[in-house]
Amino acid sequence: MAELSVRMRELVQPHLTGIEPYDPMFSPCRINLSANENTYPLPSAVRAAIDEALAATPLNRYPDPLANELRDALAARHGLERTQVCVGNGGDELLFNLLLAFGGRGRALLTCPPDFSEYAFFASLLETDVVRVPRDPETFAPNIPEALHAARSANLVIVTSPNNPTGDVLPLEFVEDLCHACPGIVMVDEAYGEFADEGVSAVPLLGRHANLVVLRTLSKAFGEAGIRCGYVLAARDVIDVFSAVRQIYSVNVLTQAAALVAVRSRDAYAPVVERIRSERERLHAGIEALISATSAAGRVWRGQGNFLLVRLPDAARLRERLRDEYSILVRDFSSAPGLAGCLRITVGTPEENDAVLSALAELLKGDES
Repeated sequence: MAELSVRMRELVQPHLTGIEPYDPMFSPCRINLSANENTYPLPSAVRAAIDEALAATPLNRYPDPLANELRDALAARHGLERTQVCVGNGGDELLFNLLLAFGGRGRALLTCPPDFSEYAFFASLLETDVVRVPRDPETFAPNIPEALHAARSANLVIVTSPNNPTGDVLPLEFVEDLCHACPGIVMVDEAYGEFADEGVSAVPLLGRHANLVVLRTLSKAFGEAGIRCGYVLAARDVIDVFSAVRQIYSVNVLTQAAALVAVRSRDAYAPVVERIRSERERLHAGIEALISATSAAGRVWRGQGNFLLVRLPDAARLRERLRDEYSILVRDFSSAPGLAGCLRITVGTPEENDAVLSALAELLKGDES
């Protein structure tokens, strides 16, 4: 990113003069496995229903400001009331609004990196201090005792399950202990929750912890990253705060229409989710076999998202060669703290995964010779 001009540095708020935006590191390519999107097409019946709903949606009227029909469908999905749901323009808006409402100057956010870099980025925009309790450098398990100690003096906690980019899920006992320890709000980001095993979601804990917030999205398992729709589940008074600080009409009519069809058709996505879970295991085994066969100094971690974290020799160069020689894009985390030598690879279709395995086999074999 280019530095701000002298004129802009004089005009923006002082704490923003050195800000660097979140960079998705996108490049045009044949196979994009860098953004953890669901690369499968929508189920045909769902796509047809969405197209019909979009065609019937008037564009000359403002959307329902709170997306109440969609809130009702989401509440029914999770066994909650409408008053426990707030919908946003992607999970990103809701993360920003969490920090807008509960963070700020003189307040602290606790995170457990490596995790989603937008947490710290949004905190910096809103002058919120970030207290980081790093994960184990080898297993990436959270440091539970230290995190609970830090939570006692934090105003906010954001943890992720499954965690991006490491893929592990949090013990629910840890989530409950965080809720007891933190005097403020504890958010569990479950953007990849549909890909995880049964019984690991924090949603059932909402009835026991008034300071718990669970973030979900339609961008991943529902295959609707393009419509930008996320939502939070929480106690009614917490949702009241989200509703108060949100931008007016932030969820447009077309997004509300497409999201409503997807949520009501959620059973149609089950075969796709199971296929991704199966492909995740196949891709893991394939990469593990390549590392073993080529004697490369590498590792692939097991995870419960729709992606795998992989450590390989000269990872940054490997990512460039995948992009330039094979037109395959994966995410390079090799320069991020705690992730030296790591790439994150989205689990794609069988054909996309085969292409990744074939390219890696050639590149790793070439490096060995």
